This record gives sequence, structure tokens and C-alpha cells, in this order.
Amino acid sequence: MKKIFLILILFLGSVTYTNAEIKRIISGNSNAKITIIVYESLTCSHCADFHKNVYPQLKRDYLDTGLAKIEFRHFPLDIAALNASKIAQCKQDQSLEILESLYSNQQEWIRGNTVEQVNESLKKFIKKAGFEVDFEKCINDKKIEDFILNDRIDGAKKFKVNATPTIIINNEKFENSLNYKNLKKTLEKLI
Repeated sequence: MKKIFLILILFLGSVTYTNAEIKRIISGNSNAKITIIVYESLTCSHCADFHKNVYPQLKRDYLDTGLAKIEFRHFPLDIAALNASKIAQCKQDQSLEILESLYSNQQEWIRGNTVEQVNESLKKFIKKAGFEVDFEKCINDKKIEDFILNDRIDGAKKFKVNATPTIIINNEKFENSLNYKNLKKTLEKLI
């Protein structure tokens, strides 16, 4: 299944799509001096750990204070992550809430041995969490799928992203060990 996914990404790599209707999932001051881009996959346990242990501190110290903004970009590592990304990206007014909920409750919805089983777990989780999302419409939305896959393609091309999470700060790849202390050192130099 991973081979099919990678072939699909490579095939789409030669096609560029833009859609003004689809907005990036962003937190913080849109005019901030510091832009942090996080390439992540919704099935990645390290990404969930970032959202649990690093993002809240970044939010408190840099995003809520207006010093920085963070853009969450998609880098799905499998079909389950792609489908979860579609759900997160689908409801523009709640995208950040959905994204945070999916990471906070990752073990609850990634259950299943097939894509169909994981999709069913995801669908049940979204409903239980109270998000009003037309699941089938979101999963089958080709514009959203193209937007997500283009994030992955752009990340690989521009920043040589090959693992998640990958952090980019003001267009420079963050190469240190990913923890709040190291991020803070880098960010403080940019203020």
C-alpha cells in the first residue's frame, strides 16, 4: 500500500494545483516576524508528541504573544494520515481544533488493520468529538487531496523533508534535536 501511495505522490509531483478556497492551518500572528512551518503526518507518534509537549509552550511563549506564527503543513506518511488530513483541512473554521484533537487522541482513531477500518474509527471519533463534518464529502474531495499532496511534494522539494515532524523556521530547516529548549534557543536569536 505504501508503494501505491508513493507512486501517487510522484505522479502528482509533476502537476501543480492551487486553490484559493483552501486555507493553511495557522496559529499565531499572521504578520509575525518569525514563521515556523511544521511538516507532519497525523499517524506519526512523534508528531503527536510535538503537539502534546512542544506546541503548547510555543503557543504560550511565541504564538500568543505575537512573536511568531506556526503553519501546519501536511506530509502524510500513509493513506490513513492522508484521510485524516482531509478531515482536518475540510472544515476551515475548525481546522486547528480538529488537527489538535486528532493528535491528542491519536490512539483512539488509528485503530484498524485496513484503510477501511481506520476510516471507520476516524469517522466515529470525529462524530464523538462533536465536529460536524461531512465525512464522505471530505474524504472524496479531490481539491483538498491535491492541496495536501502538494504540501508533501513541496516539502520534499524545497526543504528535503523526509521524516515527520520536520520544522522550518524562517525558511531554514531546523536541524537540532526537536524539543522546546532547542527551539527556544533558535527562536530567541531571531527576536
